[in-house]
Amino acid sequence: MKKYSVYGLGNALVDTEIQVRDDDLAQLGVDKGLMTLVDEARQQELVAQLEGRLVTASRASGGSAANTILAAARFGAPCFYSCRVADDSDGDFYLHDLAAAGVAHNRQQEPRDGLTGRCLVLISEDSERSMLTHLGISESLSRADLVPAAIADSEYLYMESYLVTSTSGSAAAVAARRIAETSAVKTALSFSDPGIVEFFRDGLLEILGGQAIELLFCNQAEACQWSGSEDQEATLEALGKIARGFAITRGARGALVFDGESLLEIPAPRVTAVDSNGAGDMFAGAFLYALTNGHGYRAAAEFANRAAAQVVTRFGPRLSATEHDALRKEFFGNP
Repeated sequence: MKKYSVYGLGNALVDTEIQVRDDDLAQLGVDKGLMTLVDEARQQELVAQLEGRLVTASRASGGSAANTILAAARFGAPCFYSCRVADDSDGDFYLHDLAAAGVAHNRQQEPRDGLTGRCLVLISEDSERSMLTHLGISESLSRADLVPAAIADSEYLYMESYLVTSTSGSAAAVAARRIAETSAVKTALSFSDPGIVEFFRDGLLEILGGQAIELLFCNQAEACQWSGSEDQEATLEALGKIARGFAITRGARGALVFDGESLLEIPAPRVTAVDSNGAGDMFAGAFLYALTNGHGYRAAAEFANRAAAQVVTRFGPRLSATEHDALRKEFFGNP
């Protein structure tokens, strides 16, 4: 038995969500549906222009991989998360939030100058999210933030592809994958964003290494971007070359899941979506929870679809502890 179900590696960001219209995005010069890296000044300029539209608390711990790890932990999977935060109030808040969810982490002992990363999440009327991210000290995430013993004592290593935008973060992802390989730990990766797949393909290939990883998470746009084709067969073939198993999320059309042998089409519950932020992260967290608790790909995808469908019905990337418990019991009974 491993101590941890999932070891996560990713950026630590404090999220702020704001409701916008498509014409607001055009006026602000924001690319809809993508993650764009910005400096602190640009982020503050946007906040000032959109003053009065905050829809969630100004401080909410986030980051793609962190959302996934927090979801898996709240469903009941023991998890570890490696990140980098500054020696500031946001950093203290972030680490406290991880600990409150039962997630062990690489708490830094020495002071870290700089700012904890922030993400401005703009939610359109069709529930699409566009993200303006200032990485702050997360940009310097490095191999020094890894805890090799914790990776080796985990069933899965889970990483976000956003790490590829930072030289040191990309190197940390490569190092983590190598530790996992030598320790018989399964590697899972999220493509995270279509822009990441389009512009950082070589970096992603380096993170993936020469062999197929165990599990890949992506949405339809990311999958097609990777394959360079809208054709389903071509896309599935391309993903199969880099991952033994994969899950393609398709919003209201559910998910396509390949378990290494069969392609499974899993329908999604019908809901009214108001905010897609965190849906893919929730899907991955629920999926990994189910897999590490002895369930197969079909059950994992059905559970993940249900969790993702519930999170898009409200603002923010999270469910309450009560909702996590209720969903787990509904599908799998008491542990």
